[in-house]
Amino acid sequence: MKGEREKLAEKYFNCSESERAAFEAGIKLGTIYHQFVGTPINEENAGLLERAMVEGTMIQPFVIDAEVHIERGPLKSKKGEFDYVSLSGPMLAVRLVVGYGNVKVIARMKHIPEINYPLMYIEDITRIEKR
Repeated sequence: MKGEREKLAEKYFNCSESERAAFEAGIKLGTIYHQFVGTPINEENAGLLERAMVEGTMIQPFVIDAEVHIERGPLKSKKGEFDYVSLSGPMLAVRLVVGYGNVKVIARMKHIPEINYPLMYIEDITRIEKR
């Protein structure tokens, strides 16, 4: 059941349910990337940061599930007491499930070595039966 705000917002989206679900997934991935890249991180707080990203994402509209993994390897490069690592895009692996209308999108962000880039992409789009 759609709320009043969603009904009012719907008129601004000139697209299919699949396109809207993909748009919503992209917004969420972009939010994770741009909000958290650059955060000071170490081995002790990496799990806390992963959980904060998941919890912050789960309260956003249309999110069904979220998983975040931070690659721990770069965290071992700390050279001294006052040294720290900043979270970077290649350290992130994210899986989101977004539902809109009768569509479910699985979207991912992960570092793709062949292109040396933290790619955000659609893994799957499926129609779901509403009961």
